[in-house]
Order: sequence, then structure tokens, then C-alpha cells
Amino acid sequence: MTPTSAPHVDENHNPWQRLNSEIKYQNPWIRVREDQIINPAGNPGIYGVVSMKNKALGIIPVDAEGNTWLVGQYRYALSEYSWEIPMGGGPVELDILESAQRELREETGLLAARWTNIMRLHTSNSVTDEEGFVFLAQELTQGDVEPEETEDLRLWKLPLAQAVELVMESRITDAISVAGLLKAARLLGV
Repeated sequence: MTPTSAPHVDENHNPWQRLNSEIKYQNPWIRVREDQIINPAGNPGIYGVVSMKNKALGIIPVDAEGNTWLVGQYRYALSEYSWEIPMGGGPVELDILESAQRELREETGLLAARWTNIMRLHTSNSVTDEEGFVFLAQELTQGDVEPEETEDLRLWKLPLAQAVELVMESRITDAISVAGLLKAARLLGV
């Protein structure tokens, strides 16, 4: 397959015009604002934006045998159980690697000697400004799990290839987990 180049686009041109902005709601994790706008067609309207107060961080731990760990928990917003890579939020003012190391330790008890940032992504860029990062964590040692009080977690150690199959079967649906697992598998040749 021959790669094609992207069409010429002025990526700095913003066809939207913000007239006014008002915070409608906020809590320690999110802020919801409503903007009065002029859309690209020149018509007035409103646009709601959810701003996150943390960076989204996902970690794919992989041991020497090619195993990874998934975290299972009931997700309130979805009203369903979800298997995901270890993940959480890191305050925007902190180093994302430090936050990722903390999340891996809290959720799995794992410590990693080698960290690689493999991905930057936006989770739902039509309604939120959330920015996410996925790390590959290797050369692992086991420590103690330290879950937060809002977490009722189950751990599942399985081959990375099996986790990718769960993605392909739509049994893993979390966007950061799906993207991160597929990229890690490709980078590692799984």
C-alpha cells in the first residue's frame, strides 16, 4: 500500500468564533462551560465543553513473559462493569510520568524500572478538552496495592495478546485502553 499525504489544510485557522463563555458547573475533577458561538457556517449557536482538571493517564505493564494486567471495576457513568488498563488522572501541574507511576502502584502494586510514553490522545474531542497519555511499563517488580476509597478493583494478569483479543471482541471498550493496547501490541510485535 502506498502512503498518501494529508490534504493541504491551514491547521491554525479556527473557523469558530466565541462570543461569550460561562461556567455552568464545576467540581474537583471537571468544569462545564457553555459558549455562545458563531459556527463555521456563520450562524449563532451554543457549544458545551467539559474541561478536565487532570490529564488522563493509562499504563500498560508488560512483564518479561509478555503478560499484562487489567483492572476491572464497575463504572458508575456507564452502569456496567469495565476491564481496562491501569489508569487514572494526574494533576495538570505535575509531571505525567510521576502521576503514571503513582497510578500503576496504587492500582496494581507494580513498580517499573523502564517507562516509555507511547501515545498522546484526546478521548472525546467534540465535547471535552481531555488530553491523555499512555505509558508502557516494563522491568516490573511487585509491591503492595493502594487503591483509592472510590475504587473497588479486581486485577487480571493475562498475556498481552489475550488482552488485544478482548479489544477485538469489544469486551474492552474504554477508549484509552483500546488505543493503548493496540499500540503496545504493535510496538512489541504481539
